[in-house]
Amino acid sequence: MNLPRFPLLSDADTKMLLQKSRQGDDRARERLINCNLKLVFNLVQRFQNRGYELEDLFQIGTIGLIKAIDKFDPSYDVKFSTYAVPMIIGEIRRFIRDDNPVKVSRSYKELAGRIYKSKEKLSKELGREPTVGELSEDLNVSTEEIVNSLEAVQMPASIHETIFQDEGDPIFILDQLSAENETDEVWFNKLILKDVLSKLPVRYKQIIIMRFFQDQTQMEVAEKLGISQVQVSRLERQALKQIRILLSENK
Repeated sequence: MNLPRFPLLSDADTKMLLQKSRQGDDRARERLINCNLKLVFNLVQRFQNRGYELEDLFQIGTIGLIKAIDKFDPSYDVKFSTYAVPMIIGEIRRFIRDDNPVKVSRSYKELAGRIYKSKEKLSKELGREPTVGELSEDLNVSTEEIVNSLEAVQMPASIHETIFQDEGDPIFILDQLSAENETDEVWFNKLILKDVLSKLPVRYKQIIIMRFFQDQTQMEVAEKLGISQVQVSRLERQALKQIRILLSENK
């Protein structure tokens, strides 16, 4: 794809343009869109090999970017890119999900929409992610309905998706599929990993989650944390080293 060349915006320029856009300045809105197209393109590349043309997904992702610009509130106290990334990815996932041959009932889709709205509202009120029980109470539906609805609208993952890559060969989801008699060991390993992550310094844990659980590149992590890519690489290596030490202590 040949993207038009627009300069990257500084945080100050982004805030200024967002403010003007909220006041109805169409030129500011258009500049925000153009200068963030590279962000959309970087996110769209995560959805390669899904049976869709990247150009089509790019258009869908741009819609997510526009929604993020129109809905962003400076009172959120987060960088615009931090807010925009899940909006763009969510728009692409909704498109793929709705276009998926595996159809989800309308009732599940509608409940899932209510759950996401409730989750956003409670997150602001509580200052954290709400529990399933809190969502259940807020929506007056059972926890089972909430879990079933969210599971029904989840987009299937490709077994060839990369879940980890250090300096060696990547590890795919396919590599982690186990036989039924390995289930207990898998759950045990997950518990160990959860315990190890809880013992990491906050910055190490943050980088590991963003890199290997949220599938973000080092450049994306650097941008969100306000540090250089070199620093992210160094902190990532230190975090992985610490994880190896902690895992050896669990043996």
